[in-house]
Amino acid sequence: MKISQWTLLWLVIVGILGTIEIAIVVGVVNPYDVVTFFFIMVSGLIVISVLAIIGATFLGIYISHRILSTQDFTPFEQEMLRMAEQVKGLSEKLDAISRTVTGPMDPPSGRR
Repeated sequence: MKISQWTLLWLVIVGILGTIEIAIVVGVVNPYDVVTFFFIMVSGLIVISVLAIIGATFLGIYISHRILSTQDFTPFEQEMLRMAEQVKGLSEKLDAISRTVTGPMDPPSGRR
């Protein structure tokens, strides 16, 4: 199984953040400066938030696909089918009106 570069990058980022947080909780990393601790926590929260939003989006897409795949057509597809039928009906009416208005076409006389 080949791991893509994006997956590897994601795993490295999550691993680094997890290591930093575990090290802080255990007490291995003891930031002496309050500013350093603040930047570590803020950067960790930002990266984890971005990953959570991306994960929630993909989870939502997956769940909505599973819910809608059990039906015949999605509501959007049903509306498109209804609109196609309406366009077909209007096109037939327009053809009928144009045939009655113009009448049969005779070629002009005097031409070869």
